[in-house]
Amino acid sequence: MALSFCGSDNGTNSYSVNAGVLNNGCFVDALNLVPHVFLLFITFPILFIGWGSQSSKVQIHHNTWLHFPGHNMRWILTFSVLFVHVCEFAEGIVSNNRGMQTNHLHLFVPAFMGFIAATTSVVYYHNIETSNFPKLLLVLFIYWVLAFITKSIKLWKFAEYHVGPQHLRFCITALLVLLYGLLMAVEINVIRVRRYVFFANPQKVKPPEDLQDLGVRFLQPFVNLLSKATYWWMNPLIIGAHKRPIELKKIGKLPIAMRALTNYLRLKDAYEDQRTAEDPNRAPSIWRSMYRAFGRPILLSSTLRYLADLLSFAGPLCISGIVKYLDKTSSATPPNNIKGELYLGVYFMSTTELLQNTSVLAVLLFLALVLQRTFLQASYYVTIETGINLRGALLAMIYNKILRLSTSNMSMGEMTLGQINNLVAIETNQLMWFLFLCPNLWAMPVQIVMGVILLYYLLGCSALVGASVIVLLAPVQYRIATKLADTQKSTLEHSTDRLKKTTEILKGIKLLKLYAWENIFCDSVEDTRGKELKSLKTFAFYTSMSIFMNAAIPIAAVLATFVVRHFFAETGPNPSEAFAALALFHILVTPLFLLSTVVRFAVKALVSVQKLSEFLQSDEIGDDSWRNGDTSVSMEAGKKHLGVTKAINRKQPMRYQMDNYEQPTRRQMRPTETEDVAVKVSNGFFTWGSNLSTLSDINICIPTGQLTMIVGQVGCGKSSLLLAMLGEMQTLGGSVYWSNKNRYSVAYATQKSWLLNATVEENITFGSPFNKQRYKTVIDACSLQPDIDLLPFGDQTEIGERGINLSGGQRQRICVARALYQNTNIVFLDDPFSALDIHLSDHLMQEGILKFLQDDKRTVVLVTHKLQYLIHADWIIAMKDGSVLREGTLKDIQTHDIELYDHWKTLMNRQDHGLEKDVQQDSQTTLERKTLRRAFYSREAKNQIDDEDEEEEEEEEDDDNMSTTTNRRSKIPWRVCWCYMSSGGFFMAFLMVSSKLLKHSVIVAIDYWLAIWTSAKTNQSVGAGADMFNGSSLADGIGGNSTLGTPQAEDDSYYLRVFIILCAAGITLCLITSLTVEFLGLSAATNLHHNLLNKIIHAPIRFFDITPLGQILNRFSADTNIIDQHIPPTLESLTRSTLLCLSAIGVISSITPAFLIALVPLAVAFYFIQKYFRVASKDLQDLDDSTQLPLLCHFSETAEGLTTIRAFRHEARFKQRMLELTDTNNTAYLFLSAANRWLEVRTDYLGAVIVLTAAGAAIWSLRYGLHSGGLVGLGLTYALTVTNYLNWVVRNLADLEVQMAAVKKVNSFLGTESENYEGSMDASQVPENWPQNGEIKIQELCVRYDPMLKPVLKHVNMFIEPGQKVGICGRTGSGKSSLSLAFFNMVDIFEGKIVIDGIDICKLPLQTLRSRLSIILQDPVLFSGSIRFNLDPERTCTDDRLWEALEIAQLKNMVKSLPGGLDAVVTEGGENFSVGQRQLFCLARAFVRKSSILIMDEATASIDMATENILQKVVMTAFADRTVVTIAHRVHTILTADLVIVMKRGNILEYDKPETLLEQEDGMFASFVRADM
Repeated sequence: MALSFCGSDNGTNSYSVNAGVLNNGCFVDALNLVPHVFLLFITFPILFIGWGSQSSKVQIHHNTWLHFPGHNMRWILTFSVLFVHVCEFAEGIVSNNRGMQTNHLHLFVPAFMGFIAATTSVVYYHNIETSNFPKLLLVLFIYWVLAFITKSIKLWKFAEYHVGPQHLRFCITALLVLLYGLLMAVEINVIRVRRYVFFANPQKVKPPEDLQDLGVRFLQPFVNLLSKATYWWMNPLIIGAHKRPIELKKIGKLPIAMRALTNYLRLKDAYEDQRTAEDPNRAPSIWRSMYRAFGRPILLSSTLRYLADLLSFAGPLCISGIVKYLDKTSSATPPNNIKGELYLGVYFMSTTELLQNTSVLAVLLFLALVLQRTFLQASYYVTIETGINLRGALLAMIYNKILRLSTSNMSMGEMTLGQINNLVAIETNQLMWFLFLCPNLWAMPVQIVMGVILLYYLLGCSALVGASVIVLLAPVQYRIATKLADTQKSTLEHSTDRLKKTTEILKGIKLLKLYAWENIFCDSVEDTRGKELKSLKTFAFYTSMSIFMNAAIPIAAVLATFVVRHFFAETGPNPSEAFAALALFHILVTPLFLLSTVVRFAVKALVSVQKLSEFLQSDEIGDDSWRNGDTSVSMEAGKKHLGVTKAINRKQPMRYQMDNYEQPTRRQMRPTETEDVAVKVSNGFFTWGSNLSTLSDINICIPTGQLTMIVGQVGCGKSSLLLAMLGEMQTLGGSVYWSNKNRYSVAYATQKSWLLNATVEENITFGSPFNKQRYKTVIDACSLQPDIDLLPFGDQTEIGERGINLSGGQRQRICVARALYQNTNIVFLDDPFSALDIHLSDHLMQEGILKFLQDDKRTVVLVTHKLQYLIHADWIIAMKDGSVLREGTLKDIQTHDIELYDHWKTLMNRQDHGLEKDVQQDSQTTLERKTLRRAFYSREAKNQIDDEDEEEEEEEEDDDNMSTTTNRRSKIPWRVCWCYMSSGGFFMAFLMVSSKLLKHSVIVAIDYWLAIWTSAKTNQSVGAGADMFNGSSLADGIGGNSTLGTPQAEDDSYYLRVFIILCAAGITLCLITSLTVEFLGLSAATNLHHNLLNKIIHAPIRFFDITPLGQILNRFSADTNIIDQHIPPTLESLTRSTLLCLSAIGVISSITPAFLIALVPLAVAFYFIQKYFRVASKDLQDLDDSTQLPLLCHFSETAEGLTTIRAFRHEARFKQRMLELTDTNNTAYLFLSAANRWLEVRTDYLGAVIVLTAAGAAIWSLRYGLHSGGLVGLGLTYALTVTNYLNWVVRNLADLEVQMAAVKKVNSFLGTESENYEGSMDASQVPENWPQNGEIKIQELCVRYDPMLKPVLKHVNMFIEPGQKVGICGRTGSGKSSLSLAFFNMVDIFEGKIVIDGIDICKLPLQTLRSRLSIILQDPVLFSGSIRFNLDPERTCTDDRLWEALEIAQLKNMVKSLPGGLDAVVTEGGENFSVGQRQLFCLARAFVRKSSILIMDEATASIDMATENILQKVVMTAFADRTVVTIAHRVHTILTADLVIVMKRGNILEYDKPETLLEQEDGMFASFVRADM
């Protein structure tokens, strides 16, 4: 056939224009080419010149992305134009082959050129927009006008020739006219708004501020529509992650519209607006305010969701169409009678005819899939963004409320810290998740109804049976979902219990090992773990049921449908219906499965909102006069500060403004004071909320610039008085008056110290400017320097909950330092000496309070118990039982109230005796410092070792440097997976793999059987009545069928039987696989935890010195939780989706082998997508986790330190910090979800391409008659499922990789060496009563903590006779404690030996050795339980023996007075006893075990002198006949010993009787004793 533009059919001259130029159809079509060609001619040079010049500045910063008006509209219209051009092109091609002898190029060339021109127009537009050069848009304007005119001419001609809407080409042309008209309107609008032409003054436009600020990296709101829909702008980030990890810097700041502050103001306005004038106390509804603030994006998302859902039904319909028409084309010759008609010399087809062309249907299917997926992802993204915005707003709202909570609420226990933490961590997230899922709530019913209607249309009534199976099983799913939630709760309770026990064990591990009790405690943990596993089993069972339901329901539905169909309709389905139905059932299951989840979340959200509104309604702190600022705080703070958020953002783009509150300016040194009263309280009655006044009838004055002290016994309301002055208490009557210039902020140090999670320096400066001189003075006054020197990074060390644990005294001194450092007029100190020993408090009093504060003429109010400081006071307030007893100077009180003065005097004398005693104590502080130093020494050593290990590993791993990072980060941890599987047991692993494979083979078999069955049907009917299609009489066809009736019916029932058997097998296998996976996970979790616990409890003590407690606890909490609950479902989902995809690809390839060729590039693309995504996702996940912790910590520490923050007036600074933390976390989360969308869009498009190629291959091979239609249907149905599961494969892979890290961490601990528990002797060879005499020989003993470290004892020799009392002393670090550990074989004895009663202890089994000796440690350790359990966990002793021990330890009377006596409760860590009492319990514990050797390691450090003297006597009497080795903390305790050993750096320096040693004037011991006297 010759090619000519107008065609050269016989008998017509296509080029004649006799009837008038416009009446030649071909000319009209040619005219349509003009605008397209014009556009291409003009734009190409501009684009090339533009691109050429831009290449120098390729990286234009995105502040040039200025959308012109109508940006989105233009993109949508252009895409529609492209789609219509594709239709036009298809129509042209199809018409060209119908009823004309030669090719008519003019039917499809204009369409093709139009397509290219439209593409060019959008590329050109995008470039103009990025370079912000609107004048060039004129070209487009001209193009739209021309195209509009030429198309209108064509339409007009069609109408003249009576071509109407029944013809497809008329419709297409009309559509194009409309679209071009709209585009023209968009262009005119740009001219109107931007005035770039025809106007004298073009409008200057600035880009949005977020983009002027280079910190914003989240570009979703600013890029063009195509990039928005495909997340193209994420490419550099995700691909870059492969080279170097994503850090916080890389993800930048949030755009202004998404910041917590913006959203907080939106939500708050919506919330406050509901409080009407008539009813100001009505509680505003949170739901309504959420709807008002965030309703629009939710509507948008729902609309997108509806579109996506409707498009999802296009899949099954197209499949049924393709199968139907393929069958027709293969079985019958194409019909000759042409429905379309010839006008203007060319063929016009009817609208329906195009849709009967299989290739057209395949392309349509592809487009529908792409669109559906794009809409779906867009809908997800919008909801997630809204959810994040809502969460930011709620967090800010909760935080603001916390800052205004009344203190009584917190202290009376109406609002606990736990509740607040739950609000922040749980309730806000529940609401966020509810928002993510809520479009499903209204989209799902629509989807279900549509699905059922379509099924009915395809299969008639039998379809309703199948659908009803699905619907009836939905409530069961809901039941399972609720059951799951319940089980999870009980699991949580058990695991918290287990964690508590584990923590106790780890904290007291040294004691447990020394007493050989580790197994008893280990068993109690295993016991709790057993309970936890029991509820985990239930959890696993319900999870597997839920998975089973999900997999089995579609099979059951299909089975029900076809069985019913067989019995009622007597005919099997034909392939086109069967496979469309199959695809529909798969579509239907998803919403029903999700529905149970969504309903559950909706219920949770209701509860959360309930809790939130209760919290927002709770009492706030009273507004006192000075809070509103009728003193010198600027009035601005009180006013409603924000009209429009935008206005503020314009002026100060980057400043968050919560309340326009400036920090108070530093005060100038003040002139002579006019007023001498700083604070005055008159007739005050204050309460903590129960309406019973805690403080009554208070009249006091606090003189300015002087030191006021408040004294009184415990619980008489001293602290309350301070808080009442600060306005924290509820005022029942009276008033607090602050003199004018004082109430900016008060430096306030509470009794219970409160630290931020920040560095020491930040804790002290607390937001004030840093002044080196002042800082130094403050630190000296609080004697913090020695403590700071001990910290690993000096004053830049993180302290607080997450940082390093400081002792009470250190914490308290830091709080006092904070109060001193602040430059405020008034300082309130609430009992700053309570945790300090005498030296420190004296120093603090002299240097800090008297010198530093008084020199500055600051007003100081000091609450104290130390009466000896009263002489320094300028003014004294004595309190008793909530009212003021006396106020005045010490002189006044001496003259007026002699009784009180005498009472004080006697107390003071007692305290002075206390002084003498205290001085003898080696102060507690040095002890604290010592423990700190020990912790760090060992930790640093561990870090060095770790670093070396890591370096070695890295060197082993790879030689060339560049590839290490990339390879290391994209590898899947196979080794760890293998370890996980093997710990689950090989049988289970094998069962899981085989049942999975079997299940998927059976499922494929079911569908394959369906295909054979339906195809057999069609082939028979084709054989019987091939003439049915040729339009001859239908009766013949029916007759033909009926003659074949009997064999077909038999066949049918045979097919049906096999089908039923296969389905039953499939359902059973579904059940088996879902159970095996869950129980494999369960047994793996059981084994891993069991091994971990045993390994760690039996590890040598060195392991605990060098491994931070937090790290070990993490293995037991977070990592165990992941292994218990998260890995099994992920593994299940991963294997399921992978096998589904593989089986689908297998089926398609076996049906149409041509598909394999297309598979290669697709597989490569898929490989790269998943490789890049996994790395980026892992990084973003880490960022999300690591930014969440500080946020939660900030909330809890604010709630703890409320009074301090409010006294300091630092609310604004804390709000600011909270907003920053929220935004950081939200940024990470946004990027994480955007990355998920990036992946899903890409895998969905890949899936669509797979469907297209599968359809194409099927159509192409059918042309050559290779197979039947049923199999094509099968292949396409499978291709459709691939699109759903591809992204799950990648997401689950990424998740599993993150989760396997937990297994890896646990595994790394499983490698630790255990102590050698066996020993070379058998336990039975040791005499029952060994050590009988307690004779100790030490020969050439060398000890080290670790083979890597230097020895701590070098060649020590000594001989201790039975019953001797030996004292060992020496400086800190001389090896005293190491010697005591050597007796228990707790350290590495690498030379020499210790022989006790003739047996070398290194040969003994550890259990025997340690259970026969006793030791008392310097840190008292008690476990939660009863007193009996603490003294004798093995339950071997009688009560009398326990009472005897308690009597020796001076505790008998105290224990008798407790409820329950020996069974009285001991709380965690023994918190309900004082430190001294705890130490005494430890002594009693040693006495219970009657061994002939007792070792006391600095055991009396925290007991007061009187008790200690008694103890010394008791030890001498009770242990008269036993060997006692005392390691002395204070030398005077060993002056009475029989033998004294002085050690230095691991060697023995002096070894003799104490009397002899004292005679050597220059001896070490003598100098110790002198220092201690």
